Amino acid sequence: MTEHAADSWADDDVEGAEAAEAAERPAQTGVEDVDAVVDAVAGLDELDPAEHVAVFEAAHSRLRATLDAPTG
Repeated sequence: MTEHAADSWADDDVEGAEAAEAAERPAQTGVEDVDAVVDAVAGLDELDPAEHVAVFEAAHSRLRATLDAPTG
């Protein structure tokens, strides 16, 4: 294998990993607070089920505060 071929395969691996990560991330809304909540809820599978309630309560509080905030 040539050095160039090895570099090409390494680039493909990085691009493939980035594409897989992007596919796993939830769609972004463009609203920073909402996106943070979506990301937190998306990460529930990494937490013990006993911790889920706290994440949902925090998500609800943050979304409620975002909705109640006065707009420009």
